[in-house]
Amino acid sequence: MPTETFEFQVEARQLLQLMIHSVYSNKEVFLRELLSNASDALDKLRLEKLRDDSLDADVSDLHIEIDIDKEARTLTVRDNGIGMSYEEVGQLIGTIANSGTATFLKELREAQDEAGAEGLIGQFGVGFYSGFMAADEMTLVTRRAGESQGTRWTSRGEATYTLETVAEAPQGTSVTLHLKPADPENQLHDYTSPWKIREIVKRYSDFITWPIRMVPEQADGDSTPDPETLNSMKALWARSRDEVSDDEYHELYKHISHDWREPLETIRLQAEGTFEYQALLFVPAHAPHDLFTRDFKRGVQLYVKRVFIMDDCEALLPPYLRFVKGVVDAQDLSLNVSREILQQDRHIRMMQRRLTKKVLSTVKDFMAKDADRYATFWREFGPVLKEGLLTDTENREAIIAVASFATTHSDDEPTTLARYVERMKDGQDDIYYITGESRQSIENSPHMEAFRAKGVEVLLLTDGVDEVWVDAVGEYEGKKLRSIAKGAIDLDGKGDEKADEEREKQAEEYAGLLGWMRERLDDDIKEVRLSARLTVSPACVVSDAHDLTPALENMYRAMGQEVPRTKRILELNPGHPLVKGLHQAYEASEDRAELAESAELLHTLAVLAEGGQPKDPARFVKLVADRLERTL
Repeated sequence: MPTETFEFQVEARQLLQLMIHSVYSNKEVFLRELLSNASDALDKLRLEKLRDDSLDADVSDLHIEIDIDKEARTLTVRDNGIGMSYEEVGQLIGTIANSGTATFLKELREAQDEAGAEGLIGQFGVGFYSGFMAADEMTLVTRRAGESQGTRWTSRGEATYTLETVAEAPQGTSVTLHLKPADPENQLHDYTSPWKIREIVKRYSDFITWPIRMVPEQADGDSTPDPETLNSMKALWARSRDEVSDDEYHELYKHISHDWREPLETIRLQAEGTFEYQALLFVPAHAPHDLFTRDFKRGVQLYVKRVFIMDDCEALLPPYLRFVKGVVDAQDLSLNVSREILQQDRHIRMMQRRLTKKVLSTVKDFMAKDADRYATFWREFGPVLKEGLLTDTENREAIIAVASFATTHSDDEPTTLARYVERMKDGQDDIYYITGESRQSIENSPHMEAFRAKGVEVLLLTDGVDEVWVDAVGEYEGKKLRSIAKGAIDLDGKGDEKADEEREKQAEEYAGLLGWMRERLDDDIKEVRLSARLTVSPACVVSDAHDLTPALENMYRAMGQEVPRTKRILELNPGHPLVKGLHQAYEASEDRAELAESAELLHTLAVLAEGGQPKDPARFVKLVADRLERTL
């Protein structure tokens, strides 16, 4: 097949230019990324061979090789791993097939400091492209294991790249960088220097489990020298804590997660007895941008007796801990194990329970001993951890114990349910909460008025999952979790005869208006009643105690579920001048056509006050405009 020339997709071209000319001062990370890719290719071949013994591939000496040519100023990273087909090269190298590329470019442009910028490398599968930070031209030659022909890819990192098939290519992949001149002032080192290569490998890739060999330059007349192995290949999770530095742990985390930043916490776990395994888990310091997308890859790496089995083993941690990265190395699992089998394996289930409890106990330690780290953790991962309140009844109490929530008690300090209960007023039986899109919107909600007036604390819940978990949990320490936007609310207390008499008197006085409004607004509401929760606003809409809220209805519809529209309750404030005037007009006239419009407007204003939308915006605008016109 002749050589073909292709253009990079627009976003790939923009990305290349940014990487080459802009943000990366620590350019040596390119070698870490290429070595990480090579290590992944070896892992994949080993696993493929375990699953398919008939695969025509040599796995007798899997390794990575670094070859330096000072005279030609080239650096080659070569592996004898799984390799790529012609189509895979075009898909994986020629384009960046990821819906988050635009987001990546935006973050890349906005990153101001070195750590912030370099933290983006690898997050979108762009590790290969980082080679252009050090090279004017890159050539990739690869042959997929089991295939007879190879592929050559070449580019100068500008607008185009070339692809061609090659008849003779060794199994695996080699990447040759035609290096730029060294420029120490711009942190561009001489990557043909053996000592510099040793330093980079030791710093970033010492823990890789495959040998990384450097081929020494051969002097004229000398026999071929033996390659030098640059990395220790020691599994960090198998070494005692005092043998491993924090820097080594952090580099392993970066290798696994493609996150340049250091983790928030490193968790070691070793189980002995009838079933032995070792785990090294990392809690990130920042939530990845795609944490709540369907394509997010969750799970930790699974090894069996130091043999890599799979990336992203979902069975080892529940979905609400999907942000945790790390390695689990088991002793008694089959090497030829599938994801389906893992879901049923009792040893896997046992490990998941233990690992889950260990992560939650670590978060509990944050809360008790390190307020800053706890605040960072909850800000980044609180919303996803709360998903466990729905799905993990076994650990529900442990999750509640480490959860915190915004509250009217403080403008900036969240509270736990335990501290809320300690502050409850005498005679208060329920834990009150309100849900919404933002703290500002729900603090201004009419539903808050009576609680603010009486100094009753309310939890302010603004995450999507909050709409669901409160119903699933139901109560805490015998105190019911109660939405202030659902059901009837009475903060005057039981047995207040004066208040009861006043309410009964008002109910009788307003009975005619309430019944008439109920008939006029029948398409939208199920009941009209006087409110005990309003002190300033004329009206509000509330859900019945056991009905779905509008936000929850919308959530289910967004997931494709058919949910019938629920009629809500309109509550009126009998002390508000607008409601008093409406009542007087109702009593004074039998021609209530205009009054009906007023009732409709009052209902729509109540919907708007809680952040909802008018059922018929055009009609609402017309009614308001007509009323304004008559006042001028």
